[in-house]
Amino acid sequence: MKLSFLLILFSLSAQAITVGSKKFTESVILGEITTQLLNAKNISSTHQRELGGTQLLWNALIHNNIQAYPEYTGTLAKEVLKISPPYTFDQLESSLKKFGIGMTRPLGFQNTYALGMKRSKAQSLGIQKISDLKKHPDLKLGFGEEFKNRPDGWPGLKQYYRLPHLFQNALDHDIAYRALNNDDIHLMDVYTTDAEIAYYDIQVLKDDLTFFPEYQAILLYRLDLPSEASQVLHLLSGKINEQIMISLNKKVKIDSLNDKKVAHQFLKKSLNIQSQVKSLGLMQRLWHSTLSHLSLVCFSLILAIIVAIPLGILASKYHKVGSIILSTTGIIQTIPALALLVIMIEPLNWLGLSGIGKPPALVALFLYSLLPIVRNTHSGFRQIPQHLQETSYVLGLGIKTRLLKIELPLALPSILSGIKTSAVLNIGFATLGALVGAGGFGQPILTGIRLDDYSLILEGAIPAAMMAIVAQLSFEALEKLLVSKGLQSS
Repeated sequence: MKLSFLLILFSLSAQAITVGSKKFTESVILGEITTQLLNAKNISSTHQRELGGTQLLWNALIHNNIQAYPEYTGTLAKEVLKISPPYTFDQLESSLKKFGIGMTRPLGFQNTYALGMKRSKAQSLGIQKISDLKKHPDLKLGFGEEFKNRPDGWPGLKQYYRLPHLFQNALDHDIAYRALNNDDIHLMDVYTTDAEIAYYDIQVLKDDLTFFPEYQAILLYRLDLPSEASQVLHLLSGKINEQIMISLNKKVKIDSLNDKKVAHQFLKKSLNIQSQVKSLGLMQRLWHSTLSHLSLVCFSLILAIIVAIPLGILASKYHKVGSIILSTTGIIQTIPALALLVIMIEPLNWLGLSGIGKPPALVALFLYSLLPIVRNTHSGFRQIPQHLQETSYVLGLGIKTRLLKIELPLALPSILSGIKTSAVLNIGFATLGALVGAGGFGQPILTGIRLDDYSLILEGAIPAAMMAIVAQLSFEALEKLLVSKGLQSS
């Protein structure tokens, strides 16, 4: 009886599908529509939202960290499969099968890359098409990180049109719209179904030499999905035209409606499907975010303490080994946090762990926590007075006794200071975990930036700051409790 129950549980969990989405509004909406549709058809599904860019989602799909996500044919061909136009859907499908990936037919709309300018600025300069940009090399550019680097983005466009412009710093796509409206930049990359185009009165420049390929919206999915799941995904083919997509984007970005409710309304109106929507209140969201953030910080910090203190002790006693340990942990600390998160994805996949969600965030936070604890442990042990060391040898105390009764108590203030520093830094770094789906306080911050919603940004930022203050005060209280008064910092 128990065995059959376990088998049922296993079969149910095996059927659970994770739908991913990129960190822009349209992808989140499509991901939510797909997730709700699957659940409405009694196929257990969750939405891992705002995971980052194309390569992160593609690698997550390949490694079965997610099982489906919305994509575009032009991006798929140029960025992922490296296929040059002209190409057919059959060619794309054939190439995808080699990776064990399938695709639906187009959802019904195109969302192509384009260049946009404030209409008043474009008219004053007489710019209507991309070729006209050659006459204005001094325009300030504000492109997103992906567009800046992709072959179907700025590098290919600049060469194709022989544009003389020098690229400045990359901007987040949502921030670029505000920068364009404030005249901080003059030209940006846009997606043709962006609701901001009409809202900010942006002129989309004509691609007069036809550089950009077609970007038909599709769903990618793993071919090892149950057949009933893949059949459900195909129900969305041809159901979303360009005007519908622009309208959905507008409801979320401009009218500030919840993307879950927007997806629910679309399914009800267009497919006559009644999906279930669970909306959490502010206190529920804060509670979930706090638990998620605490789990990231606590687990990574505890593991770092277990590893870093012995390394610090080893470094203090053996100079050559110590220089290697301190140098290695120092180098890790210099790696940008976002880069470290992404670097962790592939090794975790090799180990059979998920490359998205909490695992990469935990490993990255663990590595970042090492240096302050190792360095302070090393410093604490090195600062133990020489005469105390000599006295312990004369008394014939064993290594274990010296360590536990003399060295650790004397070094404890410095060790606690290192742990406190790691804890406070971890709380801040953990917000970046939202970029790989780890949750925590970074999730409302990331969503708030995307939606230009300051209340959501503060929903993540203020609790994170408060948690850092509480951590600081807690370690100061712990020092008073554990460290003798003569050794406590003033």
